[in-house]
Amino acid sequence: MNAPMPIPGLVDPVPVPRPAVARADGRVDLMGLPRENLRALLIDAGLDPKQAKLRAKQLWHWIYNRGATDFTVMTDIAKAMHPWLIERFVIGRPEVVEAQLSSDGTRKWLLRSDDGQDYEMVFIPDADRGTLCVSSQVGCTLNCSFCHTGTMRLVRNLTAGEIVGQVMLARDTLGEWPSQPEGRLLTNIVLMGMGEPLYNFDNVRDALKLVMDGDGLALSKRRITLSTSGVIPMMARAGEEIGVNLAVSLHAVTKDVRDELVPLNKKYGLDDLLAACAAYPGANNARRITFEYVMLKDKNDSDADAHELVRLLRKHKLPAKVNLIPFNPWPGSNYECSTAERIRRFSDIVFEAGISAPVRSPRGRDIMAACGQLKSASEKKSRAQRDREMAVV
Repeated sequence: MNAPMPIPGLVDPVPVPRPAVARADGRVDLMGLPRENLRALLIDAGLDPKQAKLRAKQLWHWIYNRGATDFTVMTDIAKAMHPWLIERFVIGRPEVVEAQLSSDGTRKWLLRSDDGQDYEMVFIPDADRGTLCVSSQVGCTLNCSFCHTGTMRLVRNLTAGEIVGQVMLARDTLGEWPSQPEGRLLTNIVLMGMGEPLYNFDNVRDALKLVMDGDGLALSKRRITLSTSGVIPMMARAGEEIGVNLAVSLHAVTKDVRDELVPLNKKYGLDDLLAACAAYPGANNARRITFEYVMLKDKNDSDADAHELVRLLRKHKLPAKVNLIPFNPWPGSNYECSTAERIRRFSDIVFEAGISAPVRSPRGRDIMAACGQLKSASEKKSRAQRDREMAVV
C-alpha cells in the first residue's frame, strides 16, 4: 500500500489509504481498469504484447458489454487459457450486505468492499428514466449539518473499480446484459451518494470515462451528473477532463447559514463558488448547472432567501436550474422540513424570475434512501435479519 494520501478537509487533512487493501487470494480485480492498464497487466503476467492486446480487447467486451464475471463463459478465448486467467484475475462485484426495496420502487443496497468497508447505492425508477445514485467515498469529510452521511467519518476513497462496480451490480440486478443503448431501465447516473466526488477526482474521472466508453457501458455524458459541495479548485478540471453535468449543493444564500449547513463554505465562499460555476466548461442554456437546495424550516426558506437566490444567479449570469429538495428527516437531526406551502411559495418566486425551480419528490424515505439520508448502519442488524430482508427483495 502506498503512503496515505491527504484529502483536503475543512480543518485538518484526513489520511486516506490508497489503493484499497489487496485481495486476500492475491488475484487482481480487473474491474475499473482502463484498456491500456488491462493490456499492461496481461503483459506483466507473461503474455506477449500482440496476444495481450487481443486478450485485453476480448476481456473488455465480455466484462463491460456482456456483464461476465466468469472467465469460462468467454467463448472466444481458448478453454485452455481459462485456468490461467482464473488463477491470476477476478472480475469483481461489491458484496451485497443488505438490499432494500421501498414502497415507491426505490432500491437501496448496502455494499461491502474486499477490505470490509461499507457504502451504499440507490436506484430510483421513474416513468421515463432510471437513476442510479453512486457513492464515491466510504463516509464523508464535509460534515454538512443537515446530511446523515456527514455524521460519518471518512474512511477512504472508493477505487475506480468500486465506483464502476456499483453500476455493474445495478445492471446485474436489472437484467441489462448485454449492454445496449436503447431500452434500458438504468438510464442516468448521479454522483450524489456517500462522499464528495471532487475529493476523489482521479478515481471518479477514471470510472466515469469507463462508464461513458462507447464500446462498453456507453452511457452518454449528458446522462451523468456529478454533485459537489463546492470544491472550487477541482471544478474546472471536472469540466475539462470528465465533461459531465454539474450539480452544486448550495442550500443557502447567506454566508452565516451556508457556513452552518455546508462548512466547506468557510473555505470556498458563495461568490467564489458561483463564479466557478459560471466558468464551468460547457455550461450554457442547453446544459444548465443544477443547484441543489434542501428546504429547511425557518432556516433557508423565506421569501427573502428566494429573492436573494435569484439575485445571486442573475449577478453571475448563470444558466441555472434549482432543485428544491424537501428535507428528509433522519435520527438525531436538528432540522425540520419546510411546509409544503412555504416550498411552493419559494418555488414560485424563483420561477417568476425565469429560473426553473421544480420541487423534487422525496423517494425511498421509508428505507432511508432519500437525499441526505445515506449512512451505512449494517452493524445494527444481525446477519440473519439481513438475510431475511434480502430474501423478499
